[in-house]
Amino acid sequence: MSAEIDSWKVSLPCTRAEAEAIDAGTIEIEAVLMTTETVEDDVEHWRLDAYLEQEPDAAMLAALKALVPSAGDVEPEVEALTAQDWVTLSQEGLEPIREGRFVVHTSAHPVEAPEGGRAFLIDAGRAFGTGHHATTSGCLAMLDGLSNKQFANIIDVGTGTGLLAFAGAHLWPDARIMATDIDPAAVDVTRENAAANDIEGVDLVVADGALSDAITAKAPYDLVIANILAGPLVSMAPELAAIAAPGATIVLAGLLETQRAQVVEAFEVCGCTLEAFDRRGDWTILRLAAGATRYVPVTPPDPKGRDGWALDI
Repeated sequence: MSAEIDSWKVSLPCTRAEAEAIDAGTIEIEAVLMTTETVEDDVEHWRLDAYLEQEPDAAMLAALKALVPSAGDVEPEVEALTAQDWVTLSQEGLEPIREGRFVVHTSAHPVEAPEGGRAFLIDAGRAFGTGHHATTSGCLAMLDGLSNKQFANIIDVGTGTGLLAFAGAHLWPDARIMATDIDPAAVDVTRENAAANDIEGVDLVVADGALSDAITAKAPYDLVIANILAGPLVSMAPELAAIAAPGATIVLAGLLETQRAQVVEAFEVCGCTLEAFDRRGDWTILRLAAGATRYVPVTPPDPKGRDGWALDI
């Protein structure tokens, strides 16, 4: 008796630039997309793996090929998977990452917490932010570097899987912490991940940016984290600055180094000052300080540029 086919995997070669574009873009494809470096430190040798619940048709294969133009005439490798957990299979290439006192791992690669640190189990699936993208790991490093400071009221906007909110809970266990996302599925995933990692007390809110009564009612926040994308960060700068306490720390990510100036400028207009940045390849993580007085927006929110901000990377 043959094993039952449960799902499908499509693989194509790609470049690092294409992989980063896939990780950073809003992609309307019914698949879990994973990119992997196949030759260490070689920008030309990466791989795209797409995991699907149904056999890919010609339209799906064409859509996947469109994501990796460098593949040229290469035929996609299509593999039928037997009755297994296809999300777990998609994580087999995700080795644990280590940033400061944090280790992030999937179910396929369990690890022990480092001495004095914390291990987080974050599986790939319905939300973004496993820690394996430069922006998310860079945010972990940035938060770890703030461990000597004290924060009492923290918000993680665009939380994805909840990872950065969990890191905040570990570093500042007495702080009040809120994790928000525009995507209800991401909030559900964060709730599941909180349970899996024994994280308690994180308030979860489905919200578009900071435009929510639940968010503003608990403002101002002395630590604001937003790992989203450059366009939404620019658009949301006034509302994010408005929920920040005077002198608050603001950690921003999801932007390319080429986009740093426009993001910094948008927040400088709101009274914020750049304190530090961490460049990781093409990506940059920013740390800013809010102004000495709490910012009050002078114009209504501008929805331009907010599309796709739920893609936490």
